[in-house]
Amino acid sequence: MTRVAAIDCGTNSIRLLVADANPETGEIVDLDRRMTIVRLGQGVDRTGRLAPEALERTFAACREYAGIIKKHGAEKLRFVATSASRDAENRDDFVRGVVEILGVEPEVITGDEEAQLSFTGATKELTGRADLDRPYLVVDIGGGSTEFVVGDDAVRGARSVDIGCVRMTERHLVGVDGTVTDPPSPAQIEAIREDIAAALDLVAGSVPIDEAGTLVGLAGSVTTVAALALGLSEYDWTAIHHARISYERVAELTDWLLTSTHDQRALKPVIHPGRVDVIASGALVLRLIMEHVGAREVVVSEHDILDGIAWSVA
Repeated sequence: MTRVAAIDCGTNSIRLLVADANPETGEIVDLDRRMTIVRLGQGVDRTGRLAPEALERTFAACREYAGIIKKHGAEKLRFVATSASRDAENRDDFVRGVVEILGVEPEVITGDEEAQLSFTGATKELTGRADLDRPYLVVDIGGGSTEFVVGDDAVRGARSVDIGCVRMTERHLVGVDGTVTDPPSPAQIEAIREDIAAALDLVAGSVPIDEAGTLVGLAGSVTTVAALALGLSEYDWTAIHHARISYERVAELTDWLLTSTHDQRALKPVIHPGRVDVIASGALVLRLIMEHVGAREVVVSEHDILDGIAWSVA
């Protein structure tokens, strides 16, 4: 076993995994896995820059994570940064702050690299499952972007497109005064649908998504929809991991999220407070992906890019 630490810093959240991993056997044992909503991508789609307050929230989480990594004595650490920090003009400020706190430089990876890591993390445990058809289509719905990767033992194709839940919300649902339309109007929902449909056409042109035998969904939008579908009174990753959620249930929940108010969504304990305003857009991305590829269900994985990062350094 090798004790490793992995950090995934996305547009909406930053996550840490400290684990013992054995690449030969495929076994990974969690020691600490946690997530903090920092909204690093706040306003990036509009301004092209990382906001000072968003950077400070992210650095505060990094300081907390540095203490956890030291406590567990991880031998190796890899820090991967995704969509928001790829897009920002002032990403050097972000890199400099992370190096000062954690002693490693964040790797601002491409969307394709992100997709490869997500695929490894999501599918390593699925090897040998006779009840799941191959190839897998792994879909990672993030805050700024969504990654698509098709593969079985090897990756056949991958593509990243800018249809994350935060980006869709900020682009179409945030008014000039900075408030989120609640609930969105039919015209706003249609604008989001058009963005998603255009992105799916781009993906289909370069990745064989229509060949997929099993849809595997990752990240907070998918796991939150799964928690709602399962009727959980509190978030329980053991119940969510590898749950199979039907298209009909996803469609029903998407309709409710798009017509509910902030306060109604906030009453659901499985919706993290940092996702209350963006979960409707994330659910709509999932629903339209399922419609596009004709998926009757989505297999939900709690293991994703974070696990892929851990495996990459083990």
